[in-house]
Amino acid sequence: MFLKIKFRSNKENDLKSLPDEDLIRFYRSTPNNLYLTELFDRYTHLVFGVCLKYLRDEEESKDAVLQIFENLMTSLHKQEVVNFKSWIYKVSKNHCLMSLRKLKSMEKVKMEYFESIRQEIMESEGIFHHNNGLEIEESIPLLQKAMEKLNEEQRKCIELIYLQDKSYQEVAIITGYSLKQVKSYTQNGKRNLKNYLETK
Repeated sequence: MFLKIKFRSNKENDLKSLPDEDLIRFYRSTPNNLYLTELFDRYTHLVFGVCLKYLRDEEESKDAVLQIFENLMTSLHKQEVVNFKSWIYKVSKNHCLMSLRKLKSMEKVKMEYFESIRQEIMESEGIFHHNNGLEIEESIPLLQKAMEKLNEEQRKCIELIYLQDKSYQEVAIITGYSLKQVKSYTQNGKRNLKNYLETK
């Protein structure tokens, strides 16, 4: 047991003395993840710093670090890497930028969704033009809060109709509600949203 531990310790010491390019070369030629682990140990701090710079959230940055190094398991077999430090910096930066674009895209979809509900339910009532000077930008967060206050049936019907552009008939098939129930849940949900916003 002692010899085994001692051997492992020597192996780890040997890895620490290897330059990055050798670790990559050995990793590409063998299935041993010890080489990748050593690279992870060397550059975790750098990658985390890059992620934190762009994502501005510690937990999201930690998750991103794990994703980036997990992707290395395949990307190092496909790409030729001359300067690992420079390369991992660029990979980390690109990963974060892609994540931010995805978040912005999701946020855009969500905003369009709430805006479509706002226009359909509220604009004709003049709520946002005449009630306390509320602007469209201010109304979206309020509408989100109002949606959370709906019961499950009303919220589900409104989300399917406005977010996924489903017809009443399609919503009935998806939810198992009757067509009459779908129409009722939708109308009551819209009325509740309107009433909530009229009090703000």
